[in-house]
Amino acid sequence: MSYELAGAVDSRHTLAHPLLAALDVGGTKIAGGLADRDGRLLHQVQLPTPARAGAREVLGAVDQVLDQLARHPLWASVRAVGIGSAGPVNIQAGTVSPVNIPAWRAFPLRSEVAAHRAVDGLPVALGGDAVAMTAAEHWRGAARDHRNALCLVVSTGVGAGLVIDGSLHTGPSGNAGHLGHISVDLDGRPCPCGSRGCLEGLASGTAITRTALEGGWQPAGQDTSAGAVAAAARAGHPAARHAFDRAAQALAAGIAATATLVEIDAAVVGGGVAKAGDVLFDPLRRHLATYAALPFVAHLTVVPARLGTDAGLIGAAALALPLLVSPTVAAGR
Repeated sequence: MSYELAGAVDSRHTLAHPLLAALDVGGTKIAGGLADRDGRLLHQVQLPTPARAGAREVLGAVDQVLDQLARHPLWASVRAVGIGSAGPVNIQAGTVSPVNIPAWRAFPLRSEVAAHRAVDGLPVALGGDAVAMTAAEHWRGAARDHRNALCLVVSTGVGAGLVIDGSLHTGPSGNAGHLGHISVDLDGRPCPCGSRGCLEGLASGTAITRTALEGGWQPAGQDTSAGAVAAAARAGHPAARHAFDRAAQALAAGIAATATLVEIDAAVVGGGVAKAGDVLFDPLRRHLATYAALPFVAHLTVVPARLGTDAGLIGAAALALPLLVSPTVAAGR
């Protein structure tokens, strides 16, 4: 699939300016885009991820996306490539180990992209998908006016990234801010990560559905998604409302702990669960008022993410932006 975005800059004008190529690699889709230095997406392509296939077949889908991007006239102006990938990632090694792509374990995605014939020596940056979303929201979205922020993706899992003193804070491996796997329930369920009582086990879309079902909610049909639970909560179903309240409480505890540790002043919440709107945000703000009690975090605000499904590509482009200035440093080499 390939399409132009509304309001795209005329290609004859853009060719005079350096552009960024972006890849958003996840378990469902692999998206590619071309963006200008202001973070405007000018062109996008997308293919489904063969998530259960072998490592080279998954890479083949990435190569196809790059091939499609390279056929666009704007590719001639690309000067750097950014990748946001499902993780964990290791930005020092340039590897990814996405939970939802089993064949990729310590897979050298950065070097494989750099070796693509169309990339041809361009500098390549790599980051986790939640860090990419954070970069996007700080560049062009809801965190734009904040120098210290936490950005969360609440979906089938819970990912997050940090902006500290106006800069993206990735940590040495690229996984700083991994909020989904801090413990918020000391006697909680064991988590696949090896810990127990993790935030993700209470606040993810999967966890919300599980809590609702355990409380007696029954879907009207086959839809057991968090969106269906949100609709039931909106209609007043007590078990559905409790599931979102429990998730919101866990998120509030994690956000408040982060704010206490590094003094953020905003938390931006995106991902599929955030589409529940006030069903999530009303109890989240109520619980946050309890957990963020110290004076230096009491001003903390929670806002919805703004960039939606474009955040992955805009964030990948944001990761590549420093490469236009300092390729070696920005690529983590």
